[in-house]
Amino acid sequence: MPDWLFDASAWVIPVVLAVTLHEAAHGWMAERFGDHTARAMGRISFNPLRHIDRFGTIILPALLLLLRSPVLFGYARPVPVNFRNLTPPRLGMFMVAMAGPGTNVLLALISGLLLHLEAVMTPEQAPWLFLNLYRSLMINCVLAVFNLIPILPLDGGRVVASLLSGGLRRAFDRLERYGIVIVLLGLLVPPLLGFDLAQHVIGRPATWLLEQVMGATGNGSAEDTLK
Repeated sequence: MPDWLFDASAWVIPVVLAVTLHEAAHGWMAERFGDHTARAMGRISFNPLRHIDRFGTIILPALLLLLRSPVLFGYARPVPVNFRNLTPPRLGMFMVAMAGPGTNVLLALISGLLLHLEAVMTPEQAPWLFLNLYRSLMINCVLAVFNLIPILPLDGGRVVASLLSGGLRRAFDRLERYGIVIVLLGLLVPPLLGFDLAQHVIGRPATWLLEQVMGATGNGSAEDTLK
């Protein structure tokens, strides 16, 4: 296998699995609380093509790579959820929001457990498999933390919205139209000014989460995984 294909496939497969299962989990949880919108639109699916956003999943990450951006950012097509159908509404919104990041943490735990395959084969014997597992650990921890940023339309914003009511809730909801712009500016502008906000908001929490996953699955430290 050519080196470029070896490396690219070991990124693409963990990313596709992480994003696809993250989005499908939102729809699955919404159905548990009474909203069947995602099911009716075919979005509770393991087919990644149903979740790809042409701009967010393909064009934007490619542009950031070409521009050598310090932050690689992308997103999938959000699973449609009619929050008015959820019963009870607040708990439903909270659980739907947490289903995505929770799935990423679960995938990280599974990847950590699969590293114990080294008892029967070494990373040198199956380098592609182990590289996928290492990257799955990192990608899923980063995605879980990123999506919990408390800004709409990210999952963390939905969590906050589920805890608010009245005027505070309406004011917070109005910020959703600017949410992605706020996130992009927050991640891309500070490094130009000499301050890496992404490292503080995403990098350090993701490293902490990776440490917990590695410990829970009986592996080494996160530092060993990141090497």
